[in-house]
Amino acid sequence: MTDKGIKHLTDDNFSKEIEQGVTLVDFHANWCAPCRMLAPLLEQVAKEVKGAKVAKIDIDSEQKTASHFQITSVPTLILFKNGKEVNRLLGLRNVEAIKEFIQAVM
Repeated sequence: MTDKGIKHLTDDNFSKEIEQGVTLVDFHANWCAPCRMLAPLLEQVAKEVKGAKVAKIDIDSEQKTASHFQITSVPTLILFKNGKEVNRLLGLRNVEAIKEFIQAVM
C-alpha cells in the first residue's frame, strides 16, 4: 500500500522492499506527535528525491522488525542501500536535512 508516494511496510514485506536501491524507512508510531509532524515532510521528500524510495513501518503493529533494528525511540529514520543499513537519524528533521541524508549515499 502506498500513501502519497510512501510505501507502508510490514514484517512480512520489509526485507523484499529494501533489498534493492536506496530506501529511507520511517519507524513510527501513531501515538507519536513528532512522527505525525514528520509525515507531510516525508511526503514532500518522496516527491522531490528521485532514485530513492521512502517507506514507513509502524513499530506497534510490526514489532519483529522494530525489535530487529533495536528501535527505542520514534521517529527513527533508517537509510538502507541494497538491503543494508547505512545510516540512521533520530527525531524530527526538516525536509532539507532528510534530503541531504538520503543524497549522501546515492
